[in-house]
Amino acid sequence: METLSNRDVLRALDARLGDWRKLAQPIATRFRVADRVTAAVFVAAVAKAAGEAGREPEIRWGRGGVDVALCTVDGATGERGVTAADLELAAAVSEIARKHGLTAVPGEVAQVELGLDAADRSALAPFWSALLTGEPGRLVDDTVLDPTDRVPNVWFQSTDPHETPRQRWHIDLWLAPEAADARIAAAVAAGGTVVDASNAPSYTVLADPDGNRVCVCTALDRA
Repeated sequence: METLSNRDVLRALDARLGDWRKLAQPIATRFRVADRVTAAVFVAAVAKAAGEAGREPEIRWGRGGVDVALCTVDGATGERGVTAADLELAAAVSEIARKHGLTAVPGEVAQVELGLDAADRSALAPFWSALLTGEPGRLVDDTVLDPTDRVPNVWFQSTDPHETPRQRWHIDLWLAPEAADARIAAAVAAGGTVVDASNAPSYTVLADPDGNRVCVCTALDRA
């Protein structure tokens, strides 16, 4: 599987795929739909195009519209990445949306991952993989990935051994780059604090009033 680097993906999105944004693994977008019938027709058209291209997009139809996420899964390793074929399907999906009169709102895309500090992820991963996916061997690199995307990914952040209590879990909230600053500002206005912005826009660490931390992440400034 020939996956593209994050930088190559961002260049492609900037050049010709303005409807799409890069999240942790996939590229994603959201389309506004006026009614259920329009949404159903659009989803069917996207599914048809994906089938003809031999791709399996993640399509979610909810109150905000229709969300589409694209990435390729390596059948041998389970690794996920964006390929040239995903970019081609993204262009086709955008064209289908235009034909149906739909408006893309890519600034509304989001992805939640759960991060767990771990000195030895090999000892923890089987438990979390079995609990969340039903199988103990779903660790891909440093992340437990549910092949059916029912639950958020769990990734293990390497850390030195330490005594408890200490916050070991945190949420990574992936957003479209243009949405990150406003979301951070809203969280701060609601009582949060910025703990560390030195790695922005790649990620900014926030804390709630009790000190529980969360990272607001974007695909910018990543390899």
